[in-house]
Amino acid sequence: MVFIKEIVQQALCTGYLSIADQKQMQLLLQSNYDSEDLDAFIILQRAVAAGDVKQELRSQKTTLSTTGKEAAANIKLAYQIAAEMAFAAALALTMPKSSKDHSSLGA
Repeated sequence: MVFIKEIVQQALCTGYLSIADQKQMQLLLQSNYDSEDLDAFIILQRAVAAGDVKQELRSQKTTLSTTGKEAAANIKLAYQIAAEMAFAAALALTMPKSSKDHSSLGA
């Protein structure tokens, strides 16, 4: 079984997150995951926001442009990432506190 933290480690090592991995993480976030997976997800979102990890886009472009359309898409992506981070933080705050839960990825 694949865990979120494994997908995150691979993305951090390669600097790339494929659509397949994004879909797999969405499925895993809807099922059973632990605090280490949640910490890893938050770390990944920060890495994407910082530009350290690139997400594969559903519609790949062959050329890069800095048009208003591209800028609007970048702003939309930034809002999406912020919403996902807020969701992950809300999930973390609702998780029961346990002394045995320790993050191996968090700092």
